[in-house]
Amino acid sequence: MAKYSKGIVKRITDLIKADSYTIAEICSLSGINIDTFYDWKNKKPEFAEAVTRAREQFDEILVKEAKNSLRKKVNGYEVEEKKTVYVNHTIKGEDGRERQTPKIKEQTTTVKHYQPDTEAIKFVLTNKASDEYKNRMNNELTGKDGKDLFSQMTDQELDEK
Repeated sequence: MAKYSKGIVKRITDLIKADSYTIAEICSLSGINIDTFYDWKNKKPEFAEAVTRAREQFDEILVKEAKNSLRKKVNGYEVEEKKTVYVNHTIKGEDGRERQTPKIKEQTTTVKHYQPDTEAIKFVLTNKASDEYKNRMNNELTGKDGKDLFSQMTDQELDEK
């Protein structure tokens, strides 16, 4: 069994906060056995609390990133792309020998605009303004020539079917 210390607890909680590692991956990266992890979690309340707090912090970060991404999808956004074209350039070294080095031939910067995403807009409206915007579908069934299918039947006959 690995030795319990503040250093190893910090290592484990840092891994939890950094990414969505599994417990097995965290144990492997921390150099402890998975049984040791669960033993510490059950027997050391400060360890269990530190793990819970680290997971909550990871979730908060994830939600914040998701909100920022959704905001970009709703509003549209721009990305600046840089492209550099190189050509081989021959130079003579101090020893008199020629050698090839890359030389910049052309550099271009392009700004790409991404339009707002309709599905992201629908998602926000149906979840944040649900009184005004509902995501629902109405189906109506009618008989031949638009006539009511069940107008000839009594309530009792309908209940029986």
